[in-house]
Amino acid sequence: MLALFYIFIGVAIGVSVWQITRIMDFRGSIANDKDNAAHGKYAIVFLAFLYAMMIYCLIFLNVIMLPESASIEGEHDDRLFNITFWLIGVVQFFMQFLIFYFTFKYRGSKDRKAKFYADSHKLEFIWTVTPAIVLVFLVGYGLWQWNNVMDLSNDEDPIVIEVYAQQFNWKARYAGADNTLGYGNVNFIKGINTMGVDMRDKNAADDKQVSELYLPKGRKIHFKFRSQDVLHSAYMPHFRAQMNCVPGMVTKFGFTPKYTTKEMRDQPEVIAKSIGINKIRRARGDDPYVFNYLLLCNKICGASHYNMQFKITVVEQDEYDTWLSEQPTLTEVISKY
Repeated sequence: MLALFYIFIGVAIGVSVWQITRIMDFRGSIANDKDNAAHGKYAIVFLAFLYAMMIYCLIFLNVIMLPESASIEGEHDDRLFNITFWLIGVVQFFMQFLIFYFTFKYRGSKDRKAKFYADSHKLEFIWTVTPAIVLVFLVGYGLWQWNNVMDLSNDEDPIVIEVYAQQFNWKARYAGADNTLGYGNVNFIKGINTMGVDMRDKNAADDKQVSELYLPKGRKIHFKFRSQDVLHSAYMPHFRAQMNCVPGMVTKFGFTPKYTTKEMRDQPEVIAKSIGINKIRRARGDDPYVFNYLLLCNKICGASHYNMQFKITVVEQDEYDTWLSEQPTLTEVISKY
């Protein structure tokens, strides 16, 4: 598939160069009816090629799309994407037909005179008001979804987690029984205290620093993000969530996981994608791929940017409670050193 895409790009560039050279050769010449008829036919051929590529991409390249959203809030992102995709798709499908068909139908001819309309208030009203209404709907839906993700109220008994970015790894800290994170600042980084937590803050005593994210299914998670050095971007693609990690400030968002890791692995889309990936990996002699949720950095933050991956495991509430109870608090860890 990738090879076909490269071939397509190469052909497109070649045709563009060829057309430019022809234009340079035709300076000062006037197209005749034969030239116009030929270009009209070229327009129909290109239209057929364009539709063929659209159909091919919709059918065969759909495999590169992410599977169903793994968060409740992400369902609205997918819905907004699908609405936008099909609106644009349908409009461009008909517009491309009109553009290229009219290029063919109304190709130049010495026996045909062009008609000129100075203006049409009705048409201008339609093509101004209709897109405006559609945009108001899309922007309104997007703002509602943004507020939905950014709602960090305590009404849903959330779990509070801090994600800490640095070149080139992630760390995480869970709030303790008080559900409040202790204050953190890079000035407090010393020895084992790699996240710069102020241990004088009583809220920090029961915080727990971990090297892997465990999340319970069906529970609202409040994420808080900090960066130690440069601008990073915490990207959790399967949950449809992303937030910049900015040095010197705390950024936030929240979502509710709806599938455990095991449940997502059993999704038909994920199974099909895993089979395709493992077919390639076997040919290379690599270890088999097993699906996991990941936290990635979506900013080019340095030479080892690609290594910033953090495993996320979603489990049932009881398994999460067991795991969290086994993690030592920061007070316990620091007291050993």
